[in-house]
Amino acid sequence: MAEVLHHDNHGHDDHHEHDDTDLTVFGFWTYLMSDLILFGTLFIAFAVLSTHIPPGTPSAKDLFGDSLGFVLTETMALLISSVTFGFAVLARYRNDVGGVLKWLMITFFFGAAFIGMELYEFNHLVHAGHGPSTSAFLSAFFTLVGTHGIHVTSGLVWMLVLMYQIKKNGLTLPNTRRLACLSLFWHFLDIVWICVFSLVYLGGVLA
Repeated sequence: MAEVLHHDNHGHDDHHEHDDTDLTVFGFWTYLMSDLILFGTLFIAFAVLSTHIPPGTPSAKDLFGDSLGFVLTETMALLISSVTFGFAVLARYRNDVGGVLKWLMITFFFGAAFIGMELYEFNHLVHAGHGPSTSAFLSAFFTLVGTHGIHVTSGLVWMLVLMYQIKKNGLTLPNTRRLACLSLFWHFLDIVWICVFSLVYLGGVLA
């Protein structure tokens, strides 16, 4: 009788933990939808303000025409990080703690390279006299791209904390939940950046 009760309690705990995981992931999806609204608003603002370029100030073609290769390299770094994160998730399904940590570290490296290149670009523009106060176009550009960069930086900090938690406690249920949520967040940022690259850089140069 005690064994039956123990089995029932264990099954109830598994069901409760599964429900908690589903609720956590659902809650994170809700957060991502709110972020989607945020970025959608910034994209609309950029589309409206991208033509507000006073005489004597540079356009997107002037700024990005010669640096499109640099931005493409930056884009590839973030896209590769999405692939390596996928390998981390696959390692989690194999319960391979070392594999998860290895692929998360590689993902962190590519994400940090992306942020480093973005900061270099911002610094170059500001020192060339093309800061966010130069025109409405540049104000919208710095706001949109900078907001994405802040999100990526937050993801990198989260990744470091998660790597520490996994190394300390292993692939526990809370850690696998965090990995699942961070995976959603990271892939979402990759999709947003593809839109940024297409609209802001590629669209600006080809316009």
